[in-house]
Amino acid sequence: MFYTRLPVPKNIDHSADALNRSTVFFPLIGWIVGGIGVGVYWLCTVLFPPASLPVLFSMIATVWITGAFHEDGFADVCDGFGGGWTKEKILAIMKDSRLGTYGTIGLGLLLAVKFFTLQSMLSAETFGWAVALKYISAHSLSRLTAATVIRALPYAREDLDAKAKPIAQGITTGQLAIAAFFGLVPLVALVIYTTLWIYLLFLIPLVLVRWRFIWFFKKWLGGYTGDCLGAVQQITEVVVYLSFVSLLWVSI
Repeated sequence: MFYTRLPVPKNIDHSADALNRSTVFFPLIGWIVGGIGVGVYWLCTVLFPPASLPVLFSMIATVWITGAFHEDGFADVCDGFGGGWTKEKILAIMKDSRLGTYGTIGLGLLLAVKFFTLQSMLSAETFGWAVALKYISAHSLSRLTAATVIRALPYAREDLDAKAKPIAQGITTGQLAIAAFFGLVPLVALVIYTTLWIYLLFLIPLVLVRWRFIWFFKKWLGGYTGDCLGAVQQITEVVVYLSFVSLLWVSI
């Protein structure tokens, strides 16, 4: 209900406690979103020539399923940190519903990089389980990385009407372990399926990017916001795609 547009039974409420506890399943949402994206890609390869149109429709599907939830957060972070020089100013800009120059340029470039990396990754080999697992692992790992930021930092806003407040209470070690399980399963399955252990090294750039984000958010905000989590998810998703493409290029 909170992370996608997918319908849920009407008897399920949206209490703050339920949303807070659902954070551990954030990487599992990556399975769903990634699975839908790769399914749309496969269907479009049957209807259209590879790989530009299938990749574009796949991206459209994932954006629609999530309601551009994370893309919106990334654009707000670009605007906030691009135009603000104090914590109060950055938070105020990020809360503004209007899209500024920094957000427009940042989101445009992000989507361009995502398109070309997906095009390179998905067109490099025949569609199969390996391709599907690569796509899904990018979504699950990026959401796991965002969940670890919740664990590492306090919530930055003091007002009660912020859109990420229901998940601002943090997650326990046990809950993070559950999130890690859902986040790592697609990558581990890829390693087992392909017998290429080098894929595990892709966790290194994710750790480095996570460390940089945590340092940056702590320095300027003293914590994170929902927009920050969206930015982390989007950037680390692209980092995973870049890792796959880089490996393909080096192995040629």
